[in-house]
Amino acid sequence: MNRRNFLFLTAAAGALLSAGGVFRGRGNVAIAAEFEITKTDAEWKAQLPEDVYQVLRHEATERAGSSPLNNEKRKGTFHCAGCDLPLYSSEAKYESGTGWPSFWESLPDAIGTREDSSFFMTRTECHCRRCGGHLGHIFDDGPPPTGLRHCINGLALTFKPAGAA
Repeated sequence: MNRRNFLFLTAAAGALLSAGGVFRGRGNVAIAAEFEITKTDAEWKAQLPEDVYQVLRHEATERAGSSPLNNEKRKGTFHCAGCDLPLYSSEAKYESGTGWPSFWESLPDAIGTREDSSFFMTRTECHCRRCGGHLGHIFDDGPPPTGLRHCINGLALTFKPAGAA
């Protein structure tokens, strides 16, 4: 094995090992301790339906076009499916054509962000600021006035129509 092949294999192995962390998600207590609502992975798993658990706690992505919330047109508020924090107003929702509910802005103090370098690209991941549940990603190809597209997993959200108790 020559030096070039050795360096290539070393870099490839490092990339694969670091990518492995992507699938772990934030289900462990150390990461969850950063948020107001903290639960063990077992507690989240017991509380949430399996598909919601995988999205919120392990950063899974639902299949494009599968969420009923894509077609939600009523006035109201979209809440975190993990802790019920209001996250997005229906006023900021728009049809992005991506297959996921999309918003041009979140409600004030509703989400947190972090850099996501998974899958050999850099994106902005967004999560519920209260429980840390993974919501989706933010891109800079949205409509005015912000120019942002919050591309959110419908499984991470619940919808409450305006005027509902």
